[in-house]
Amino acid sequence: MTKLTETQTIILSAGAQRPDNIALPLPKGLAGAAAKMTVTKMIERGWLQEVDANLRRGEPLWRETGDGHGTTLVVTDAGLRVIGIEPIVAQTMAANQKDSEQVKSPTPRAGTKQAMLIDLLRTPDGATMDEIVAATGWLAHTARGAMSGALGKKLGLVVTSAKAEGRGRVYRLGPA
Repeated sequence: MTKLTETQTIILSAGAQRPDNIALPLPKGLAGAAAKMTVTKMIERGWLQEVDANLRRGEPLWRETGDGHGTTLVVTDAGLRVIGIEPIVAQTMAANQKDSEQVKSPTPRAGTKQAMLIDLLRTPDGATMDEIVAATGWLAHTARGAMSGALGKKLGLVVTSAKAEGRGRVYRLGPA
């Protein structure tokens, strides 16, 4: 059996519990040259692997590559085995964790401007920007931001828009 340091065990165990087996962030107190040395040894042994970081998903950055991209650290199958975890079990655990995260979708509180916006967009006629601004008291750019960010990205709702004769652009909630 391979002898692991306490730090290596902590890094591998924490990574095994995270989605996609991402090994970052490293334990508190491990930084600078000590972090680089530890990670380098783990990469040499095949326990960690540097992969391109998906910054859109918010993956933590290990190092920048100089071309505007960065890398993150992922625990490999060999890294999982060295701490006694079979890779298939780890993948199943990560899939279950992702499923439970999807179930916990955020819901808007009743009586808020966001809830009012959703109600306006759910009407069969939809709502124009002027109607949204009048109902919420927001500026147009705030309303557009709420539709894109809060409704689209956070709540997963699909906001559609189309030009309507005599009304201008009309916004509606489409099927999610």
